[in-house]
Amino acid sequence: MSEDLLFTRVGKVATITLNRPDRLNAFSVDMIRSWLEAVKEFGADPGINVLVVTGAGRAFCAGGDVKAMAAGHGFVHGQTEEGSTPLGIKAGLWGMIQQIPLTLETIDKPVIALVNGDAMGAGCDMALMCDLRFASDKARFGESYVRVGLVPGDGGAYFLPRLIGVPRALEMLWTGKIIDAQEAERIGLVNRVFPHEELMSAGMEFAEQLARGPQMAIRIIKRAVYQGLSSNLRTSLDSISSHMAIIGQTKDHQEGVRAILERRAPSFLGEE
Repeated sequence: MSEDLLFTRVGKVATITLNRPDRLNAFSVDMIRSWLEAVKEFGADPGINVLVVTGAGRAFCAGGDVKAMAAGHGFVHGQTEEGSTPLGIKAGLWGMIQQIPLTLETIDKPVIALVNGDAMGAGCDMALMCDLRFASDKARFGESYVRVGLVPGDGGAYFLPRLIGVPRALEMLWTGKIIDAQEAERIGLVNRVFPHEELMSAGMEFAEQLARGPQMAIRIIKRAVYQGLSSNLRTSLDSISSHMAIIGQTKDHQEGVRAILERRAPSFLGEE
């Protein structure tokens, strides 16, 4: 791992912290490599149930390092040995930063973004590719690629319209306008907004709640939702009936039924 990204774990919850606060957590090559490494570790470790992504300092992520671009270092997160040639940029994006959403797509565990400040450009894309987004009331969001004459290279054109609808997504992408946390919540870009000083505690409490829950059910729910977005009703129902047949035999289901009959919380929630 790089100093530009911290990967920590408490119990069954792991946290990725983008750690370039002096550059508003703008991407570096080392950060992207460490990010992908951390995501893969999260997916492979059976002892980690939930991943949280946040930023150090006053920003979530400012996206690409514009100062590095101005100095002639290309996209930074898309750089390869071919340099900033069209082929090099394409290969770099595919081989590095685009591997993060592609890897996340293979993981059924929950991923939660705790957006503590500005999420701009590729930083906004990185929040969008998480399953849930909780925001500080100081957070702002912007798909700012158009402001530097670029297109959203890290998934914004894919994720944003699925969250807020095509017209609103195109408006944000075409204008590069910046919206505050309250507007982001109103249009469905974020799930909840918290006072800045409460974001981390509230977000971690929610993550720990998911980490205690019935893991097979939680992961199959995530898979079913995402698969349902690209399949028809018959296929979705056929798939979920197979999952239901398996889930119905688990100890978590049996404990959940007993808990209802006995008027108590299920033991897997760890509540009294």
